[in-house]
Amino acid sequence: MTSASQQIRPVLDHAVVNVRAGLDDAVAQFSRLGFHLTERGHHSLGSSNHLAVFGSDYLELLGFMPENEGKRPDLLTHPLGLTGLAFRADDPAMVYDILRARGLPALEPLPFQRPVALPDGTSADARFTIVRFPAGTVPNGRSFFCHHHTPELVWRPEWQVHRNGALGVAEFAIAAHEPSRTAALYEAMFGSELMALVPGGVAFTTPALTLLILTPDAVAQRYNGAALVSPDGSDRMVALGIAVRSLDTARAVLDGEGVPYTALPSGGIVVPHAQAGNVALAFVER
Repeated sequence: MTSASQQIRPVLDHAVVNVRAGLDDAVAQFSRLGFHLTERGHHSLGSSNHLAVFGSDYLELLGFMPENEGKRPDLLTHPLGLTGLAFRADDPAMVYDILRARGLPALEPLPFQRPVALPDGTSADARFTIVRFPAGTVPNGRSFFCHHHTPELVWRPEWQVHRNGALGVAEFAIAAHEPSRTAALYEAMFGSELMALVPGGVAFTTPALTLLILTPDAVAQRYNGAALVSPDGSDRMVALGIAVRSLDTARAVLDGEGVPYTALPSGGIVVPHAQAGNVALAFVER
């Protein structure tokens, strides 16, 4: 039997940027930032996407085609920008059972797929199963678990090389007026061992990812005012840190494309949200 004492590994699968009907503009913007994006995919759920695929995770630009506007109502209710934090689910049924045993309102695993073109001219379906929470569990976005039945169709070597030297998502930031309250969901999912108080909020640290839940003032300080917070004061996912091989390489791409950026107090550089799909996009050297 599954029990609340069983552990779920806190491994990032991907981060989601909501672009709604602006897929073309998002592709142009993130290509300018030095990301190599996959061709457009179309989910059986009605959404469409492009990915920037890294070593073990990816960044997803998620939107819809005009004829599918009403099929993903969450894309219309969530703000434009960073709205999704997806963790890996090796066994989605077990993840669901553990979350329910811990008193969390997980919804039953949901399977879906999207066709992927193969180099030989044929196609195959990339298949996924996700474990979600009800709408509103995470204000202005969602945190969920994703299992890849066909990872070889996503993590393809030709998609993992980026002009800016991107290696993966290293940091994910949420602006919240009460960080400890917002952190309670992640503490319930993964336990308190990885949580620590930091100036201005809470940090949830795994070997590859740091999830920061900070007050709006602390977010502004950390990202040089590059992040966009909610006008109504509600929680909002606001910033990403992308690990790169070399900051010089990332700077060269941004300089060549005329993209503004500033140096971060903690090291690295940050592109303001207006240049990166409403996401404060930091580059940090690994």
